[in-house]
Amino acid sequence: MKKYAILMCCMGNICRSPTAEAVLRAKLAAAGLGDLVELDSAGTHDYHLGRAPDPRTQRHAQRRGYDLSALRARKVGLPDFTRFDLVLAMDRDNLERLSALCPQADARQLRLLMSFATRHDADEVPDPYYGEVDGFERVLDYVEDACDGIVDMLRQRLRDAPA
Repeated sequence: MKKYAILMCCMGNICRSPTAEAVLRAKLAAAGLGDLVELDSAGTHDYHLGRAPDPRTQRHAQRRGYDLSALRARKVGLPDFTRFDLVLAMDRDNLERLSALCPQADARQLRLLMSFATRHDADEVPDPYYGEVDGFERVLDYVEDACDGIVDMLRQRLRDAPA
């Protein structure tokens, strides 16, 4: 069976999208779904190619038990739109950038990550890069909420899938 594939996207792929990748990976593993889903993250810009996630992002994530140390920034490319079943943007600006790159036939897979959230009434994950320290905690709060929603969606999808 082909794995369901999800790509997380933000601007530089060093704060929000690697956080979302790591959080979802941990939540899927805890739910026993880790082997059924392929995950990755990418940026819509090439500012930080090959770099590890921002040290502040890593520090805050580590405090909650998420390890981002092995992740490296990359830029989203055209093949990603056929490889991934779901391409999730952290905010509207990045969703627009992804929409401009995405072939029309694959546009249905583009969504905002926060469309899966149930506890926070926000439609975007704010970029913490130039903000205060509490921004990194807010990103984690929002991402954990949305990832719980994704796990619920995948449980339903995989349960209803033909054997």
